[in-house]
Amino acid sequence: MNSSLDLELDLDLAFHVSIALADATPAALAPLLGELRALEYRRAVLPPLDPSQTDAAALRRVFEEAELVPIAMTGQGPGADVSSEDDGERRAGAAVLRDAVDFATAIGSDQLNGVPYGRFGPPGGPTSGAAFARAAAEVGAVADYAAGKGVAMTFEVLNRYETSAINTAEQAVEFVELSGSENLRIHLDTFHMAIEEADMAGAIRTALPKLGYLELGQSARGALSTGVVDIAGVVRQALDDGYTGRWGVEAFSRPLVGSAAGDMLAIWRAPFDDAQGVAADAARVVRKGWSESARGRRAQRLARSHG
Repeated sequence: MNSSLDLELDLDLAFHVSIALADATPAALAPLLGELRALEYRRAVLPPLDPSQTDAAALRRVFEEAELVPIAMTGQGPGADVSSEDDGERRAGAAVLRDAVDFATAIGSDQLNGVPYGRFGPPGGPTSGAAFARAAAEVGAVADYAAGKGVAMTFEVLNRYETSAINTAEQAVEFVELSGSENLRIHLDTFHMAIEEADMAGAIRTALPKLGYLELGQSARGALSTGVVDIAGVVRQALDDGYTGRWGVEAFSRPLVGSAAGDMLAIWRAPFDDAQGVAADAARVVRKGWSESARGRRAQRLARSHG
C-alpha cells in the first residue's frame, strides 16, 4: 500500500540558504544544494547580493549542476528608496531594483523576492499614504520590467518591527492595486502573519489572487515542527483554498546565519545547529500538510489505484 512518503511531493518548495550559510559563495553552496535536491526541494533562496561584487556565471553553474533553481532577493538602502519624496533617491531605488532583475536573469532565476518598497528596519513612525503610493508606482513599473525578462517580482509583507509600510495581506492587496501592474505578486510569511494577522488562513485567502510565494517560518525562527504555528495546517488549508504557487522554508540560528545578518534580523539565539536537519524536518512537515489536503489525498488515491 502506498503512503504519502512513497510519492513525489508535487509542491514547488524553496529553502532559504541563510538557514545554513552566512556567505552564499558557489563553493559553500555546492554541498548544500546537493542535500536540498535529495530532499525534494526545487529551489533555493539567496540573500541579497551585490551584483557588482558577485560572479553571476559561477553562481549559475553551481545551481545548474545541482539541478536547482535560484531565487534572487533585493531591497533598498541609503540614498536608494522608491518611497522617498526626493526624485533622485526614488530613481536610485528603482535603478537598484532593475539591476536586481538583471542579476536574477544572469544567475538563472525566474523570481525576485525581497522588500522592494522601502528601507528595511525599525520604522521611525507610520508610513504616509503618499510614500505608500510612490513605492507602489515604482515597484509596479519594475515588476513589468521584470516580467518582460521572465522574472516574477514579489514583495514580502513584514511585521511592524521591521517596517510600517505593509504589515497585512489587506495592505498588500492595496499595494498591488495601486501599483497598476498585472505582474506584481505578494509574498506572505507565516512568521510575520503570526504577529500581524488575526486569521492566518483568512489572510492567505485575501491575498490569494495575487499570492506568488507563501513562506513557512515558525514563531521562534526554529524548525518548522517546533513553535506555535501549525505549519502543516497552514499548508493543508492553503492548498484546499486553491493556492497553487511556490512555497518557501525559512529559519534562522545566529551561529549559522552570521552576526551581520543576525543583527539585522534580530536573531540573538541558536534554536538549531543542524541546517540539514531543519531542511529534512521542514520537508516532513510540508509533506504532512500536503498529504492531509484534498490535493494530497487525491494523489495518494491515484497512486493506490495504480499500485
